[in-house]
Amino acid sequence: MDTKLKMLVMLCLLLFTLVSLVSSFHNGCPKCGNFEVPYPFSTNDNCGNLRYKIYCNNGNLEFPSLQGFHYKILSIDTNTNSLIIRPPMILKDTCSSSDLSQGGIRLDETLPFNISKHNTVLLLNCAESILRSPLNCSNNSLCRQFEDEMEEGSGCKSRLCCHYLKDSSMNSHFIRVRSGGCTAYTSVVNINPQDPIYQWNYGIELQWLPPNPNCVLENNP
Repeated sequence: MDTKLKMLVMLCLLLFTLVSLVSSFHNGCPKCGNFEVPYPFSTNDNCGNLRYKIYCNNGNLEFPSLQGFHYKILSIDTNTNSLIIRPPMILKDTCSSSDLSQGGIRLDETLPFNISKHNTVLLLNCAESILRSPLNCSNNSLCRQFEDEMEEGSGCKSRLCCHYLKDSSMNSHFIRVRSGGCTAYTSVVNINPQDPIYQWNYGIELQWLPPNPNCVLENNP
């Protein structure tokens, strides 16, 4: 092994060690209420990785969308690199989501987050044009149960609604609502339709890619 290659190997080992030390150090980010803030998340400029920015607001952790709308974080699982955020509130009088003016949730595609394939999305108060889509808008759609049995969905009864599983064929960075389309939505993680509706895990699961040092070894003669 020539001197240049040895130096590259040593540099990569050093970078790996530094990343490990930094990860350990940034586990010391201050708690937010009762919430631990695990690495790589950052609640201020002095801890964590700033590409994983979240906010601590009155003891609650919040995840920011591209538009700057904040969603309460319900849980973080560092084993699966996933977190669950609370869906936006549905305004009963108008059957519209609180993020309707933002067009729904949209993630910054330059950051290491995406909407996972474990979410079943319920779209509410939809225009008839939605019927041209492949979504389930039948009378047996799961959204009907939500409207009939959950207080939050009661203001959307007798209106067209649909549901779909967020899969790999769909954009993984937004859930869209708009006037003239569907004006409200909620989401359930890992849904089991056989479970009572009050046991559904309401939330939007996001996944993140872990930070990795970009170290490439080249064997130069």
